[in-house]
Parts: sequence; structure tokens; C-alpha cells
Amino acid sequence: MQLSDLRAIVTGGVSGLGLAVAERLVAQGGRVALFDLNDAKGAEAVAKFGEDAARYFRTDVADESAVAAQVAAARDFLGGLDACVNCAGILGAGRVLGREGAMPLQHFAATVSVNLVGSFNVAKAAAAVMQHNAPGEDGERGVIVNTASVAAYEGQIGQAAYSASKAGVVGMTLPMARELARFGIRVNTIAPGIFWTPMVDGMPEEVQASLSASIPFPSRLGRPEEFADLVAYVIGNRYLNGETIRLDGAVRLAPK
Repeated sequence: MQLSDLRAIVTGGVSGLGLAVAERLVAQGGRVALFDLNDAKGAEAVAKFGEDAARYFRTDVADESAVAAQVAAARDFLGGLDACVNCAGILGAGRVLGREGAMPLQHFAATVSVNLVGSFNVAKAAAAVMQHNAPGEDGERGVIVNTASVAAYEGQIGQAAYSASKAGVVGMTLPMARELARFGIRVNTIAPGIFWTPMVDGMPEEVQASLSASIPFPSRLGRPEEFADLVAYVIGNRYLNGETIRLDGAVRLAPK
């Protein structure tokens, strides 16, 4: 699928990895609908990209009816829909048995609701629109790119909820790709390692240095634009389907 004239929804699109993806797509001639919950940053992003190229849609990705309505509104703004990139997520850190007792179930459920249920919710609503697109080369009608994490494979202590939610994203990738193949819609997932995000920016310098030193090569944190580069490649390569790609500098997370 060509990036020029691409019409895409990007969740978590006003900061971090999602903003980098939106910036890359717009730079290549695409137009984006930014789904997020930060109105101030949403306005900043639209001002940066231009009102013709981007629009912010305040969206709770875990709300089924709200997502359906916003996907329809995004389709109307974009004049169609070719791609969906799910970057919205929360950390949901916490021990199963912490100092204050067992983790409240709501904490676990909230993390899964945003990271896993939210990704599925937006993906299926986007697919319902993309299935009606006219087929392009190879019969392609759309592409979905989800975001997991290396924590899906090597979750650390305190990441039970987060790791479970991201492992679910990995687990649904292949069956979704197989099911949506008959519509010409591809589904892939990227599992990033430790990246520079607003959360990392707020950490002490010694913590940032320790994180960087833990990565084999290159021994630094990932750059959001590197994540965006991979998203762009996944969108453009029609033969890439049903796959989860680690983007992590060969890091493997320690127990804690």
C-alpha cells in the first residue's frame, strides 16, 4: 500500500510513538485521524500537521460505541480509510502481591481493557470500514498495525497486567490476519523494546543511562522515528502479513 495519499487512523496519535507515526505518514503525503484523550496535545498536533492533513478525535479506545462513531467520523474526514495503527496504551505497572496487598482486579482489567480490548475494538471497527474499499494490487483493501511490547515475551516483576495485555495483542495477530485475508486486509504487530517516550523523559538521568546500557546494540533507547519507519515499511510491504516483529536492539528483559 502506498504511503502517498494514505488515509489512516492512529490511536495514541498525539504523543510518543503514535505521534511519530502520524508525523511520518503526513510527511509522506498521507492524512491522519488522531485518536487520543489529550485535547491540548491533540490541538498541538493538528496545528503542526495542518487541518487538511490531520484531525483530532477524542476517543476512549475501550468504548465500543464511541469507537464505532469516531471511526465513522474519521472515515468521513479522510474520505475513506486505508490503514489503522494502534499505539494507544497504558503501563499498568503493579505487583500481584504488593505492599498494600493483592492487586485490585480492576487494575488488571483496566490495563487489559485499554491495551488489548482497545486494540481489538479499533481494529475491528476499522476493518468493518476497509472491507468495502475497492481492491488494489494483489486485492489489498487495508492494513492494520498493532503495537505490543517485548514484555509480551519477557515480562518483568510488576508487569503481570501489562505483559498479559501485550501478549494478547501478539496472540490475536495471526488469527485476525487469517480471517481478514478474504477481505484483502493485512494484520501485523510491532513489539518495541525500550523507546524514548514522554515517560522516559521524566526519569532521572542515571535510570536512563542504565536502561540504555542494558541494550546490546545499539546501546541506546529506541527513537520514535525508528518505530515510525517500521510502521511505514509494514504498510508498504504487501507480503508482510500475520507477523509480530520485535524492534528492540536485541534486548531481553531481566526479571526486574
